[in-house]
Parts: sequence; C-alpha cells; structure tokens
Amino acid sequence: MKRLYIIGLGPGGGRDLTVRAAEALEASDVIVGYTVYIDLIREAYSHKELRSTPMRKETERCKMALELADTGKTVAMVCSGDPGVYGMAGLCYELSPQWPQVELEVIPGITAACGGAAVLGAPLMHDFCLVSLSDLMTPWEKIEARLRAAAQADFVLCLYNPSSHKRRDYLQKACDILLEAKAPETPCGYVSQIGREGQACTILTLAELREAQVDMFTTVFVGNSQTQVIGGRLVTPRGYLQR
Repeated sequence: MKRLYIIGLGPGGGRDLTVRAAEALEASDVIVGYTVYIDLIREAYSHKELRSTPMRKETERCKMALELADTGKTVAMVCSGDPGVYGMAGLCYELSPQWPQVELEVIPGITAACGGAAVLGAPLMHDFCLVSLSDLMTPWEKIEARLRAAAQADFVLCLYNPSSHKRRDYLQKACDILLEAKAPETPCGYVSQIGREGQACTILTLAELREAQVDMFTTVFVGNSQTQVIGGRLVTPRGYLQR
C-alpha cells in the first residue's frame, strides 16, 4: 500500500509526541519536513531516511512526500503542533489527486494553542478563536476584519505568528483593533518556545501586551470579559459555579 502519514509532532521537541504519532514515524521509511522540525527529531530517528526543505518551500515539500510515497515507500510528513492547524495536511490533500494511488492518513498532534494554554493555566475554557497574524497567505485587511469580529463577539483569542523581522508591529496593530471592543485591563498572556528549552510565559493586560516584544516562536492569548488571573494563572471560567 502506498501511504503518506501527515503527523503532528506537538509544540515542542518531542515530549508531547503522541503514541499514535510515534508508531507512525517508526512505521515510515522516509520522514519529510521543514528543516527545523527534522532537526528536532533527527537524533531520535537517525535510522530513517530524512528529507527536508526550507521555509516557503511547502508545495515542494508536499510534492516530494507524495512522490516518495508513490514509489511504494511509507512516508511521514511531519509538522509542528497539529498538521491540520496551519500545517501541511490541507496542502497534501490539495495535491493528492496527482497521486491517486497514495493513501493519506492524518495523525493529530497537540497544537500550540493547547500547549501554550496549559502553561498559562486554563484560558481556553470557553469559546475561542485562532487567528494567525501572518499576512503571507491572508491579506492584512481580512485579518483585521477577523480580529474585529472576534473582539466584538467577546471571544478569547489565540494569536499565532504574532511577529517577525518583517512584521515587528503586527501585534501592536492587532492590539489596537482589539482595544476597540475589549477593555485595556483584559487579562492576556503569551508563551515562547512552547515545550522546548527556554520555555517562558508572561501574564499581562491587553494594554501591556500592546507594548510587548515577541517573536514568531511565541503564541499569544487574549482573554474575554470573564477571563481572570487566579493564583498567578490565566483562567477563563466556563460558568459552572454560576449554575
């Protein structure tokens, strides 16, 4: 059988890898992924054939994986977090009609939203939105509209890709939009290097978040009108105590 596993490694360096993901990796002949993610698992899977492509070579990477699977090899495409959340699962399916004999199987993983929330406490206990601030794939005007709608609906927000060398002010711009509908004292938090060496978290207000310096390895959480800081942890009550 020609098979391509699309695997989520979790948010860190392997500590949050699921049993199902580990079994699929061990069953694979070739492991394909972004250079950074291959480096994270290189030592553990040095006995496998490892292939990688750099950033912005996502299409080439998925085509490589499908082509290798079509030769009869069992292939694993690895993604950080969950492959269906800003990962390669969708692109592999989009390209898959060119290789109709290859069977795809998505192996879910712990995404940064869940990994970061666990570090901060329990900020995602109620309805929440995931929004990427990267405008490489989505026009900034559409990102603005989504942020504004989520703020007006009082969602908790989890922000991916909050900043980069070319987008240093994007988190500040996002906070300005959120402050149109959310109070400046809204509890927020961010976690850097989730699950990796150097992991760190900060809890602060939305007004303070506007001035925070973060990078692309940081995940940001913005509370709703019920979010609280309890015992130094960020918590969004679901309402059990009010029933």
